[in-house]
Amino acid sequence: MSSVPSVTLNQSVSIPQIGFGVWQMDNTDVVRFVKLAFDAGYRSIDTASLYGNEEGVGRAIAESGLTRSEVFVTSKLDNASHGFDEARRAFDETTKRLGLDVVDLYLIHWPLPKLDRYIETWKALETLRSEGRIRAIGVSNFQMNHLERLLGESGTVPAVNQIELHPTFQQEELADFHRRHGIATEAWSPLAKGAVDEPTICAISEKYRKSSAQVILRWHMQKGYIAIPKSATPSRIVENITIFDFELDSSDMLAIDALDRGNRLGPHPDLR
Repeated sequence: MSSVPSVTLNQSVSIPQIGFGVWQMDNTDVVRFVKLAFDAGYRSIDTASLYGNEEGVGRAIAESGLTRSEVFVTSKLDNASHGFDEARRAFDETTKRLGLDVVDLYLIHWPLPKLDRYIETWKALETLRSEGRIRAIGVSNFQMNHLERLLGESGTVPAVNQIELHPTFQQEELADFHRRHGIATEAWSPLAKGAVDEPTICAISEKYRKSSAQVILRWHMQKGYIAIPKSATPSRIVENITIFDFELDSSDMLAIDALDRGNRLGPHPDLR
């Protein structure tokens, strides 16, 4: 079983540096795959109200035999629940579906700037954290201007910003903003689509006798990022966490850094 290092967030909570993402898994399938992830050594599970599988994630945790303190659970607020009262109600529903009293990390899933309610939504998360119902609060898909406003109008710096980030879309300016303000960078879609086929990645893969996915995830680890790869293939679930028995050298890191070309694959946060 792999030993996964942890990242200490600015709210004095530690999160495993690699977690298991469950997007596009239904409530039935997710139980099996989360259990496989636990068997492989994952202890961090990333779900969301939007995914429609919180109930299955909760069932997998309950049936796993692991103690609550052994599992780090992240969920995210549904886009239809922005607003102070709405966010509190949505969080209540999330905890019911998960079967948990406390969520380790809870994120605003998208800023929805056209709706312009993420500040009052954030204040609801601050309140829930003060009540002990959330251990750490953060955001997802926030751009620099959204973060600047949040920092200016609230008393809590987000623990993380979970963003699309992979070798061909590195968002270095945003990641640098995170570093300067003590916000952890967490990568969704860390393997992207097609990045594993990049010739540079393939060459490094051959050098270390590791898969392209393992090389990319190792790059994330050495950049200090948190990554949440998802897979519904048992062998890849194991492969994606078996990345702590080798280290990329500086030339490999620079070669992967040079692959950035602004290749965003998901929706732009300003357009949602």
